[in-house]
Amino acid sequence: MMRLNPPSLAAPSGFSHAVVATGTTVFLAGQTGMDPSGRIIPGGVVAQFEQALSNLLEALTSAGGSPADLASLTIYIVDMDDYRAHAREIGGVWKRLVGTDYPAMAGVGVSRLWDADAVVEVQGFAVLP
Repeated sequence: MMRLNPPSLAAPSGFSHAVVATGTTVFLAGQTGMDPSGRIIPGGVVAQFEQALSNLLEALTSAGGSPADLASLTIYIVDMDDYRAHAREIGGVWKRLVGTDYPAMAGVGVSRLWDADAVVEVQGFAVLP
């Protein structure tokens, strides 16, 4: 997998501008901060981001992939100001669970998610070598 950040674009922070990959594509459904019992965990955006990302990585692992195989990720955010206020902590969660390689990413503000208690959802795809 090759991550590209052209010098003609602003330097990315926490994402790659483009990812080129060849292999088997795994589409990963949107994951929220839902625990195994089906309940959204308490604790706010950082705790829910960690649970949502862990859930997504668990689905990826079950498909035979690893965090390094993530090619694209979309983060749906109910309260963008709250998310941005916790960006450093969220970045720490990312680095602990995934590392310092970043897929192509987008953060999208939404008015609510399927589960009204969820404040963040992650969805993406990976390419297995």
